Amino acid sequence: MIKKIDEALGFIKSKIGGIPDVAVVLGSGLGGLADCIEDKVIIPYSDIPHWPLSTAPGHAGRIVAVRFGGKSVVAMQGRLHVYEGYSMDQVVFPVRVFARWGIPNLIASNASGGIGYGLVPGDMVLMHDHINLMGKNPLIGPNISELGERFPDMTYAYDRDLLDLAEDVARANSLTTRRGVYVAFTGPSYETPAEIRMARVLGADVVGMSTVPEVIVANHGGMKVLAVSCVANYAAGMTANPLSEQEVLDEMAKAAKDLTTLVAGVIERLE
Repeated sequence: MIKKIDEALGFIKSKIGGIPDVAVVLGSGLGGLADCIEDKVIIPYSDIPHWPLSTAPGHAGRIVAVRFGGKSVVAMQGRLHVYEGYSMDQVVFPVRVFARWGIPNLIASNASGGIGYGLVPGDMVLMHDHINLMGKNPLIGPNISELGERFPDMTYAYDRDLLDLAEDVARANSLTTRRGVYVAFTGPSYETPAEIRMARVLGADVVGMSTVPEVIVANHGGMKVLAVSCVANYAAGMTANPLSEQEVLDEMAKAAKDLTTLVAGVIERLE
């Protein structure tokens, strides 16, 4: 695995100089965040050795490197999911590359279903913890010491300083956020109403099909993590309406402006 990671990283570094201050993973319908910045370097996933291709709708499938707010940023326009048929090793491969590069911060975004009764589509939830119901962990198997220790601590998987910073940025821009727990299922089917009731009992506020594997590997690699979940719809059983992929993409298009403001503000104030 190290050989593949280093070959991918070597190719990316031939296009992008230095070590970025932050890596950003853009989820369903949120790839437009990187489109609003000029003077960028674009690398299609298909050009990078061993890099899996994103097949999910709303995921462009490329890396975009920019200078923004005095910081160097590398953004993934489109992530990878287990439901696409990829193994956990493939899903987290990009984050392993970023950690190996020495990037200190990871900001992840995703689209989610709202489980908490107070949440409505368009709300931004700062993830402060997660519940992994994917049935898999990306660290299963022989540990590669160069990538991290065998048993990484997950007490503060979501960095408290970055959470506080995000809330400061939200207040300064009159944006509303709340902290919440994200529960991850594998998908691609949406959850049943019974599964959502179970997740609510377990303490989850939002539900999705991504992010958790990336967060685990980022912590394994020593990165600080901030994750923002945008509520795209009410989770199954919350209303009488069936869930749809188009609903998610439409709501994320509406949320992109506020998420851009939040993430941009955090990046500008990173130390």
